[in-house]
Order: sequence, then structure tokens, then C-alpha cells
Amino acid sequence: MPKRFRLTRRFPVAMTEDGYRKLKSFAADAGLDEGEALSFLFENFDAVTDTDQLGQRLRTFNSELEARKR
Repeated sequence: MPKRFRLTRRFPVAMTEDGYRKLKSFAADAGLDEGEALSFLFENFDAVTDTDQLGQRLRTFNSELEARKR
């Protein structure tokens, strides 16, 4: 029997415009709303990320973060 899809947590999220556009596009392509798309991505995080590139991309993002906030 499949797990019941329950939205049990709500939290305020801040994201970049680029990130939000990509989330909306992914959700639309998948036939999901944004919350469902985020749930899918985090439930399947290991399967949808390239673990070899994740660390480098995270370091790059963090190094550019302060400049992007201005």
C-alpha cells in the first residue's frame, strides 16, 4: 500500500529568484505544485543530486552568497 501524502510541516522559505523560477518550472513539468515538488526533491535527495559535484557547487554558492544578498 502506498504511503499517504500528508503535508505535516509548513515553514517560511527564502529562495533566490533563479531558484524559484526553476522550482516553478520543475513543478509545472511534473504536474505538481511547488510544495509537492519540494517534498519530492527532498524525499529523493540522494537520487536527484550528483554527489560528486554537490560539495563543489555548495562551496561556490556559499562563497557568492553575501554578494548576492546586496
